[in-house]
Amino acid sequence: MIDMVIRSERTGDIDAIGHLHRRAFPSDLESRLVDALRQAGNAAISLVAEDDDGAVVGHVLFSPVQTEHGSARGLGLAPVAVVPERQRAGIGSALIREGIRRAREARFELLVVLGDPEYYGRFGFTRASAAGLSNEYGVDEPFMVLELSAEALSHVSGLVQYSPEFNTSTSPEPE
Repeated sequence: MIDMVIRSERTGDIDAIGHLHRRAFPSDLESRLVDALRQAGNAAISLVAEDDDGAVVGHVLFSPVQTEHGSARGLGLAPVAVVPERQRAGIGSALIREGIRRAREARFELLVVLGDPEYYGRFGFTRASAAGLSNEYGVDEPFMVLELSAEALSHVSGLVQYSPEFNTSTSPEPE
């Protein structure tokens, strides 16, 4: 594990975040998504991991989601990226944990993610369909939810819709 600081994104980080996502993913889809969410004011929580040299080595973004039935305050976790040479060193996990903590602190009630069940299960995410939630992408097992406040999942159901910026390009790949 490297020494790092996790902090909120700053204006001066925008280019580094874009470069990071283009290195971490096979296309620029995630980089364009982050820019679109930011420009639309839908980057509710955007965190970077900065190494001891001041380089941005990781990024995670949480944006608003809406449920078809009910009105719990929710966020979608996507995307999360770490520079390839630092992957599997705990940076992504640290970013996600801090994002969850900040979402709770900001009184969000639930989080959703489209990703690997084994990976996200360690943060407490469970299959969203078991809570009566579905998604716009037609997937079941990789679509997961984390209840941040007691009873939040008993007050929502149906389709979970991500911010409109997710629909301006192809469906996101599971994180």
